[in-house]
Amino acid sequence: MGRRRKRVGTGDGVPSPRKEEKTPAPPRKEKKKKTDIGKVFINISIGLCIFSLIWFFYALYMRSSLARRVVTLHPSPRVLDANSSSPAVSPERYWGTYRPQVYFGMKTRSPRSVVTGLMWTRQFAEMDGNLRHTCEQGDHLLGYGWLMHDGVSFGVQEVHDREFTLTTEFVKRMGGDHGGDWTWRITAKQHSTASSAPVISLMFYAATDVQGSLQAHVEEKNRLSSVTGTSEELGNFKITFGKPTAGEGASGNYARYNYLQTKSPGLDKLTDIVKNSLNHKFTFSPSKGEKRSYFAVDSYKVTNHQNQQKDPKMESDFVVHQVTVQTPFQIEVLFESGSFQERPIQLVGSVLTDELEKRKLAFDEKFESSFGLQAKGFTSSKIEFAKAALSNMLGGMGYFFGQSVVQSAYNEHPVVYPEGPLFTAVPSRSFFPRGFLWDEGFHQLLISKWDTQLTQEVIAHWLDLINVEGWIPREQILDDEARSKVPSEFIVQHNENANPPTLFLALQELLEQLDAQPELSSSQTMIPFLRRLYPRLQIWFEWFNTTQAGPIANSYRWRGRDKDTNLFLNPKTLTSGLDDYPRASHPSADERHVDLYCWMTLASGIMANVAQILGEPHQVYENTHHALSNNDLLNKLHWSENLHAFSDYGNHTQAVSLQQEKVFVPPGQPRHQFPVARLVRSVRKVPKLQYVNALGYVSLFPFLLQILTPDSPKMEHILRDIQDPDRLWTPYGMRSLSRSDPLYMKRNTEHDAPYWRGAIWININYLAVRALHHYGSIEGPHKEKAATLYQELRTNLINNVYKQYMDTGYIWEQYNDSTGRGQGSHPFTGWSALTVLIMAEEY
Repeated sequence: MGRRRKRVGTGDGVPSPRKEEKTPAPPRKEKKKKTDIGKVFINISIGLCIFSLIWFFYALYMRSSLARRVVTLHPSPRVLDANSSSPAVSPERYWGTYRPQVYFGMKTRSPRSVVTGLMWTRQFAEMDGNLRHTCEQGDHLLGYGWLMHDGVSFGVQEVHDREFTLTTEFVKRMGGDHGGDWTWRITAKQHSTASSAPVISLMFYAATDVQGSLQAHVEEKNRLSSVTGTSEELGNFKITFGKPTAGEGASGNYARYNYLQTKSPGLDKLTDIVKNSLNHKFTFSPSKGEKRSYFAVDSYKVTNHQNQQKDPKMESDFVVHQVTVQTPFQIEVLFESGSFQERPIQLVGSVLTDELEKRKLAFDEKFESSFGLQAKGFTSSKIEFAKAALSNMLGGMGYFFGQSVVQSAYNEHPVVYPEGPLFTAVPSRSFFPRGFLWDEGFHQLLISKWDTQLTQEVIAHWLDLINVEGWIPREQILDDEARSKVPSEFIVQHNENANPPTLFLALQELLEQLDAQPELSSSQTMIPFLRRLYPRLQIWFEWFNTTQAGPIANSYRWRGRDKDTNLFLNPKTLTSGLDDYPRASHPSADERHVDLYCWMTLASGIMANVAQILGEPHQVYENTHHALSNNDLLNKLHWSENLHAFSDYGNHTQAVSLQQEKVFVPPGQPRHQFPVARLVRSVRKVPKLQYVNALGYVSLFPFLLQILTPDSPKMEHILRDIQDPDRLWTPYGMRSLSRSDPLYMKRNTEHDAPYWRGAIWININYLAVRALHHYGSIEGPHKEKAATLYQELRTNLINNVYKQYMDTGYIWEQYNDSTGRGQGSHPFTGWSALTVLIMAEEY
């Protein structure tokens, strides 16, 4: 209850009239209002400051969080256990020729493996460029590669140098706890065209990688008889170097020996260390012949390698055994594991010969049962070629361990990806001796026909690299050895950039094997494999479906096109795998890419299939696949009535050319003081949104990936383009870009020769042969024509790749569409080895 106020009376007690009462002053409302506004303003200001601080720190947190996502691996359990490559779990694959970048060498599938290898040089010849070690096209060898390799236990390789041939053979023997023993046999024979028997120095070496130690054992002054060592991954071991002989059982030739024991700052420095240690003071003096000085590693010389600031704790042991001898000769090197306690007779001499013959026979039998080329009537020469193609794929597999360098839009500078392993095939031992995402799916189409378990393991390795966003770096450059072969501008991988998801092709093959032969042992492991793989496949598919989405529903667009439209005739799309293949002349967010649309159609179908097999919800994938498989939608988005072909869509003009840049030189000024005129792009007509109308591989993707229905009226146009010599047909295979296209065989810059602008590529021709086989085997109005083209294209491809191999000693990256000659990097026994499947008619 409130108290009442007492009234103030007059002196006589009579109340004063109300009108005479003094009216109280009205409250100063305006002043009060100003005070309230000020307080409100202050409060608002304080609130805004607090909110701004919170938002600032939240933004910092979110940016930091987003920046970390690119290097945060996916949280689902790894497909492969951490010890899956260990000798306890996989002893038969522990040691292998997992160093594809060297002509001959072995290592283990472990993070810090002891590595072994071979270098050689011909004496009494020019020394510049004569030391052979890493596979280099600049060595100009007459040919090299595996003739036989089973991917596990043995291999036979021939290296044809200028005047002699080295045959390198190895055999493994299981036993103990660290992958067992192995033996090398190196045989050197001079060419019949050589004027005299060459004198060759072979340099066998062993090197640790940070951890482990090596001890040289020397006899007869300079002859390194053996190396003993120990490491965490191998335990104790011994490497014994045999003396050269003229062949099995023959007496030894005259030989000179030298050795080097030093420290190495890294495996990428081994060649430089040997080169810097060579000394010409040693004398080669056979009983018959003149005395001559020869180059050898100097065991007394301290090697002054580069990078003197290297932490001594990070340096590794490096031991080289050099033997200098005149051809012909043969040398054996024996590795023995200390944990192999009850070994039978040593794996040398006749024992090694017998074991090699057994492995060769087993290889021949498995090759015929896998591919049936003898039953198909191929000549023995073509069968040997096919064996070499498969063997180079298997012998070129590498085990890499390290970190990629990556960057996202939220990283100011490149950052390192989490450390991890990758077991993968490689496209080319000389030029691309590392993992490439879009190549690997094609590689596994061949490998899966030989060893399904091997394909499962490789796919698992790749998917275990996926990050929390669902992104896999498309090029795996994991260690110093790999980085030494890559130009600096290609080392950093950007997380908005995709690569064709060709691993779905390999998964498709595995699923077909499971469906056809569920009783096989390899099929029994398939379901558990798919179950572990599935969470990573889900996030991978989702990443593609969101980050590579196009401007309208159910369309797709490759990110990562070159943005400098001034220098490129047509800005490259490296992420598509087809590099300089013509796309829209002016990159924009309005583009629609038909090849990516087709990859997503394939991927959604495989995802639906895998989900059904595992009993997982599959309807979303089924719906996506159903929508993308609709030929009406495909036609609406990508069919060009003008070209009568499927096409990309974007901001485009064909009126472009490279022109010499005009550089103004003031009168009287010397020309050399001004920039050199470059070739720059000239645009003669304003671009507009339209179909790109470039006829070539991209136009065929709905056919290549078998998305078209067999009764599609578009099939007639596609088959017509394939068989037209003025467009895609050649006697050697199907060219990548029509001869009638304005960019056919045009340079993209003054430094970039045409790449996917006319040359014949085997991976796309394989898809074409596979598609022709498919449409030629099912009912439809184009069945007969497809079947005829299938036989003709298959024959042309086999004959040309074989002919070039016999003529040049190599399988090539691509083939000239006018002459059929091999060109580009070599040997290229990645997807070009798919010729074996074309021969076997295994699709």
